[in-house]
Amino acid sequence: MSSPSADRLTPELASQFARIALGHVTREYPNKLDHVMTGPQDARGPRDLHPIFFGSYDWHSCVHGYWTLATVLRLHPEIPEAAQVRALFDEIFTTGNVDAEVAYLDRPSSRGFERPYGWAWLLKLQAELERHPEAWARTLRPLADAFEDRLLAFLPLARYPIRTGVHSSTAFALRLAWDYPAGEAALPSLIRDRAIAWHKDDRDANAWEPSLDDFLSPTLMTAALMSHVMAREAFRAWFAAYLPNAARQAPASLFTPAVPPDRSDGKMAHLDGVNLSRAWCWREIAAALDPADPVASVAEQAARAHLAASLPHVAGDYMGEHWLASFALLALTAP
Repeated sequence: MSSPSADRLTPELASQFARIALGHVTREYPNKLDHVMTGPQDARGPRDLHPIFFGSYDWHSCVHGYWTLATVLRLHPEIPEAAQVRALFDEIFTTGNVDAEVAYLDRPSSRGFERPYGWAWLLKLQAELERHPEAWARTLRPLADAFEDRLLAFLPLARYPIRTGVHSSTAFALRLAWDYPAGEAALPSLIRDRAIAWHKDDRDANAWEPSLDDFLSPTLMTAALMSHVMAREAFRAWFAAYLPNAARQAPASLFTPAVPPDRSDGKMAHLDGVNLSRAWCWREIAAALDPADPVASVAEQAARAHLAASLPHVAGDYMGEHWLASFALLALTAP
């Protein structure tokens, strides 16, 4: 990729991200399905099961591939790929296709489908489409409503958080869902209540990370979520107890970019995601701190270091290419 040292979204990067996403959101194979088969009638291919989100190696990556396209289209509508993006959205976001995606969720065996990661990304996509004048958001809304209903049903049952650096992370899911313009007023309140119940007493985070599977920082993802659901002064006090040594860059693991040993390995390629998602989290944390707090500048420096480590590797091998641009975009557009 060009401009590997960029730390904000430029038109050139927007164009590159658009080309990357256009290259995989309609690429059906290889494909890793999250699909429970109850009989031979369920042995079906990705496009047959999911007429919108059949590409990008897996369902959730396809969802946030479309989010990437929608976001760069809004922020840089002048990019050369804009017409192709609009034509694809007109073709793919149809009532019939949405009905089929909703019908898949109605299967009894689909209760846990993509929980919670894919749920949150679908709501994030819907939130972005709502910012466009075209009819795409209105068309996709029944699917967003279905996932909103699932989240509303799930969170009261979620007595404990899932503190991981992978798809099961509840902090990541709630952080993305926080951006959703909820049809139910209960959702923001429920997200806030769950996050505070789970994490208000978290102190002295050890930050034993990353693992070889991680693409998120469990430690920083929690802090990024809390920076949104807590009042500003309350968050600052909470963060001072959560990472009391951040000003001197400790724990060191949170300030040291990860190094993927083999980017052709799907799990090891996750470590580029760790770097990009940490950059996003550090920027969200910095934006919530007092500008005079020395951690604010340290956090921004850490964000830039992590971006520099992995932004050059957003494209190259398909194991990373089918998803990493979305995480780079989160970091590049953070406050």
